[in-house]
Amino acid sequence: MAPRIAIVFYSLYGHIKTLSESVAKGAKAAGATVDTFQLPETLPENVLQLMHAPPKSDYPVLSDPSVLKDYDGFLFGIPTRYGRAPAQWSSFFDTTGGLWMSGALVGKAAGIFSSTGGQHGGQETTALTTIPFLAHHGITYIPIGFADPDKSLLDLSEIVGGSAYGAATISGGDGSRQPSAKELAVAEYQGKYFATQLGYYVAGKAAASQ
Repeated sequence: MAPRIAIVFYSLYGHIKTLSESVAKGAKAAGATVDTFQLPETLPENVLQLMHAPPKSDYPVLSDPSVLKDYDGFLFGIPTRYGRAPAQWSSFFDTTGGLWMSGALVGKAAGIFSSTGGQHGGQETTALTTIPFLAHHGITYIPIGFADPDKSLLDLSEIVGGSAYGAATISGGDGSRQPSAKELAVAEYQGKYFATQLGYYVAGKAAASQ
């Protein structure tokens, strides 16, 4: 049985969306069934215009958190605000109280990929400060380590976002820097690795229930 994965992201300028597509590519290559969602926007339209934010993508908006019950695992695309998840993610997390009360997400798995304005903007702390949400729901966190085939996370020849916690990109203070080829490769690896590990779990769970 192929694992079912929901990729859920929030992207203001498109960097996380771009990473999510590489993550999805990797997960599908590993045989997973993948659906991609974006979070509802919480900023008013006039603020988005002042921030010169581009139009939102066509991915369906995940306004009902109960949809998560239909999946074996999640890959969360979380841009960084002051070293942690932005308000859009916090607002979404706050809507999952019913899922927590019923234990609906216990035993599922998740990974995290992110984006920061600069090299030291908090890619690792964004994952670390999201793990408590996963823990309260009983969701197992799957990091990627430094095992990507090209060893891009250990490359010192150029700036490369990402860490053992998950793929990431660096957008630049004005959002002008786009995800590099190496960052996209790490994102694709994360999707493939996550789907593979989740597949082992799903298969084992199915076998144990027979």
